[in-house]
Amino acid sequence: MNIKDIHNLFLQCKSVSIDTRKIEKGSMFFAIKGENFDANTFALAALELGALFVIIDNASYAIDQRTILVENSLETLQELAKFHRSYLKLPIIALTGSNGKTTTKELINVVLAKKYNTKATIGNLNNHIGVPLTLLSFTQETEIGIVEMGANHKKEIEFLCEIAQPDYGYITNFGKAHLEGFGGVEGVIEGKSEMYRFLAKNDKLVFVNLEDPIQIEKSAGIKSFSFGVNNNAANIQIKNIKANPFVAIEYDDFSVASHLIGLYNANNINAAVAMGYYFKVDKNDIKGAIENYIPENNRSQLLRIESNQIILDAYNANPSSMAVAITNFLQLENQNKIMILGDMFELGNESSQEHKLIVDSLLEQDRSKCYLIGKFFYEHKVVKNNVVFFETFDSFVGYLKTVHFNNNTILIKGSRGMALERILEYIK
Repeated sequence: MNIKDIHNLFLQCKSVSIDTRKIEKGSMFFAIKGENFDANTFALAALELGALFVIIDNASYAIDQRTILVENSLETLQELAKFHRSYLKLPIIALTGSNGKTTTKELINVVLAKKYNTKATIGNLNNHIGVPLTLLSFTQETEIGIVEMGANHKKEIEFLCEIAQPDYGYITNFGKAHLEGFGGVEGVIEGKSEMYRFLAKNDKLVFVNLEDPIQIEKSAGIKSFSFGVNNNAANIQIKNIKANPFVAIEYDDFSVASHLIGLYNANNINAAVAMGYYFKVDKNDIKGAIENYIPENNRSQLLRIESNQIILDAYNANPSSMAVAITNFLQLENQNKIMILGDMFELGNESSQEHKLIVDSLLEQDRSKCYLIGKFFYEHKVVKNNVVFFETFDSFVGYLKTVHFNNNTILIKGSRGMALERILEYIK
């Protein structure tokens, strides 16, 4: 069966599923092999749970005409997504970057949704499986699609762009994330810039932050729409940015007061505002969308526990995002500041050096008490009153049970694997 025939079957379905635990009735189920399982074994279960069709790549699990045998289920999912994207012919915005992808994507979505029927990547389904699932969630009613793309090695963004065929692109930044897979910062820049190369080759448009010299350099010669601070070359002029702790931004003819914390979120807001202007969303609608957006999922959330104000930024961390979070936190006017920071993962050979750089920066400041958790930070343990090291999460919890925090502003940040949001139940 060719991809057009599979697409005709797909159009009869309500959705696409890859997990029988979350299957929807009327869906098309793709049996994708994992490292420790063969999803072909769930073909019958998928049908019993309500799937209309099941895509399998092992003939042993064929049941009847509802099971479609292909050479490779994952590749068929990707081919179907590309075909569906071509079938719909809707404008697609793609974005990638080391930090801020998901927040930026959500901001773009709420802004553009003021004028268009938009659909965006759900959560962080941004890899070789997530991007196809996102594309297949778009329908003929979707007027603009927003696709987040993640990568931890070179050629991944290039591959995802070939599937999604974006008309517009934005790279949030080029930071020290996934250094192990990219082979260093230069590898990160090269890998993320694959989006620029795709857009240039296909005569598409990029959105550019003129405060980022790497974006300026790598997007040279490509059609662009830009934003910048007091920069006459920018399409969107930014007059002033403040964050104490919430980000507030003044533009030429209006201002926004967001619920996002930290100067590092200013560019995420600016990108969404720029896209709102480009797609001719009314400025009052742009303002309303930004000001009504409330972050969640452990991303720069402001919480209160008893007398303490908590900045919870525990969704993920890398050297770049950690550094800007620390810098922003230290400039807050609040007294009694505490940082609780966890290890950063996927840094490869750079891990020890990058953790030491963070430790050194903390030792040089005296405006905040710092608790560092994890074996990578613990390698650089020193004895100093304002910086305390804990090799494990459990050892830190043991310490928390002996102290009582009062009237503090507390930053909690670490890689996803550290799951530092668990700390909240122990802060009293």
